[in-house]
Amino acid sequence: MPNSKGFKHSTRKLLKKSPRKRGLQSLGRLLVKYNVGDQVVIKIDAAIQKGMPHRRYHGKFGVITEVRGRAYVIKIKTGDVYKQIIARPEHVYITK
Repeated sequence: MPNSKGFKHSTRKLLKKSPRKRGLQSLGRLLVKYNVGDQVVIKIDAAIQKGMPHRRYHGKFGVITEVRGRAYVIKIKTGDVYKQIIARPEHVYITK
């Protein structure tokens, strides 16, 4: 049987934080509220596993289309197809 290639397979460099940014995020960062239509970038925080999108969407830009409980639905274009990614606010940053 082949080895498992799980959800976080080969993400050692992708999800690594610098020594000064290790640990939990600041409280002010977690209390940011996003609105429908905001342009955001997906930046995965490896310290929080809940609501983590797949690693292939790390660094991608998208638009928030819906709020589902604590999470946001983000519309992302990959190639010629639009996809909906569900991510919690710990993994989302607003673009300016």
